[in-house]
Amino acid sequence: MTQAPAEASAKPSISRDAALRIAMAARILPEISVGQLLEILMRRIGGEINEDTLSTITVTDLKTGFGSADGEEDGEDISLGLPAIKEAVRILWGELADDELPPTNPAAADMPGSIRIAVASNNGEQVNGHFGSCLRYLVYQLSPETYELIDVRSAVEADLSDDRNAFRANLINDCHVLLIQSIGGPAAAKVVRAGVYPMKVKETSTVRMELERLQSVMVNSPPPWLAKILGTDGDLKKRFLTEDDE
Repeated sequence: MTQAPAEASAKPSISRDAALRIAMAARILPEISVGQLLEILMRRIGGEINEDTLSTITVTDLKTGFGSADGEEDGEDISLGLPAIKEAVRILWGELADDELPPTNPAAADMPGSIRIAVASNNGEQVNGHFGSCLRYLVYQLSPETYELIDVRSAVEADLSDDRNAFRANLINDCHVLLIQSIGGPAAAKVVRAGVYPMKVKETSTVRMELERLQSVMVNSPPPWLAKILGTDGDLKKRFLTEDDE
């Protein structure tokens, strides 16, 4: 009686934290899906995938794995850049921190006369993320006088969801505005249905620049989309709408 190969009988178990690290690492590797990266890691580790086994992965392991997938045995001619591979290994090792972010102040969520802003970001206080691939959303409470970071929401679990765009939209559905570098049409529709107004930033920008720009608009002459948001609260509308605003 012929036995089935051991590797075909069952897939190795993966811890939740390891799955999130893999999803995050795949996001910074151009043209590499979570499934492709997972397959390479399974071949290299050969057993349970967890935080300890991921810490054994090296840059050479990934270069060789990607090279084999591209038909390049030594991995030297693969299209992926070495810096991206090094960063992926760092993420797999768990060496990812919330860099250059001020502490959150959840109490500021009740700031009088304010609106809530989500920012698609990959690092620091930068507006540099695509809606469908950014690592996190920075959530700010914004009034004409001040703003506060109230939350940092990781988006890595979106890759484990059946509908990634819906997951992301639900992640920020308590916000009024989303600042992003880019967003596709179907994703934008889901964001709007969640009650959030997507606002594109043409170039990589700092959060400070964009929030101060919004503050100026709120005080002086809010455009129709912002007037509509402010109109969801009678006090806000009275405070910010000018007499000649249409």
